Amino acid sequence: MASIELKSVEKWFGEVQVIKGVDLTINEGEFVIFVGPSGCGKSTLLRMIAGLEETSRGQIIIDGRDATAEPPSKRGLAMVFQSYALYPHMSVRDNVGFPLKSAGVPKEEIDAKVAEAARVLKLDPYLDRRPKDLSGGQRQRVAIGRSIVRDPTAFLFDEPLSNLDASLRVEMRYEIAKLHQTLNASMIYVTHDQVEAMTLADRIVVLEFGKIAQVGTPRELYDSPANLFVAQFIGSPKMNILPCSSNGGQYTVAGGRGGPVSGAAVHLGIRPEHIVLGAEGTGQVDGVVDVLEYLGADTFLIFDCGEAGQVTVRINGDTDLKPGDRLGLTFDPDRLHFFSADGLAI
Repeated sequence: MASIELKSVEKWFGEVQVIKGVDLTINEGEFVIFVGPSGCGKSTLLRMIAGLEETSRGQIIIDGRDATAEPPSKRGLAMVFQSYALYPHMSVRDNVGFPLKSAGVPKEEIDAKVAEAARVLKLDPYLDRRPKDLSGGQRQRVAIGRSIVRDPTAFLFDEPLSNLDASLRVEMRYEIAKLHQTLNASMIYVTHDQVEAMTLADRIVVLEFGKIAQVGTPRELYDSPANLFVAQFIGSPKMNILPCSSNGGQYTVAGGRGGPVSGAAVHLGIRPEHIVLGAEGTGQVDGVVDVLEYLGADTFLIFDCGEAGQVTVRINGDTDLKPGDRLGLTFDPDRLHFFSADGLAI
């Protein structure tokens, strides 16, 4: 295991700055996920930690030593890519053991480490198969096994599940979570899927245009977003953001009603599950049911609330409501989020 520390890290491609002074400490044994929209710099930052991209400015400290100028082979890290990159002519056994064979490790030691990796990843029945005979999830486990046998100081994952279908993604999320529990190793994982981030991470790093927007546990980011970007990125469906005004310690939703607030709020945030439906004229705002999205256990109601805009409400899956119904929406007063004109949480 190893701790990894980034100190004022920057990355420039010519005159374009893509990583803009990142400071971050990843503790030993911690599972940290970089998340954000496409182009935010999360994969570039991971590749800088791995040594696959040069660091323009700043320092990368791995296990207490300055590794900024070290080549990837000296950093003691193992990287699992989006592409499995398996050798098609080799068996699973040979693919997993290949890094050790290349390093000149004795065959007995290779066999022992491959057997242990296969046990951890449940690959024992497939050791003599070739990659073409495996499913996508099994191939990804082989790629992870190839990293495990190297006994790295930390694991780096670059969107490893993006090539899998929905059911396999769920299965592999479970496998990776169990792997972290078993190995208790430091892991850094990049994804654009905030569901993966919420379900796997000890801490999430939300990136926006090459800067850290917020760092925290999944619950901290969900319950206490630091700004509008995090509020709308974390959560599925995303937080409702409504225009509002404030005066004399009271807020008023555009086209609706309000309540007490401290600070100069111009945006009100409320999550879909924190809204209660009632008769028209009750609550903070009235709306007309526009669309129903039935998902089995849950139904998402999308309301047209006039000046307040579109509001999504999560309710129990069984409902008699239909498009065109008019209702009042009451917001849980303990679950309101207010944001200032510059997008920061109040």
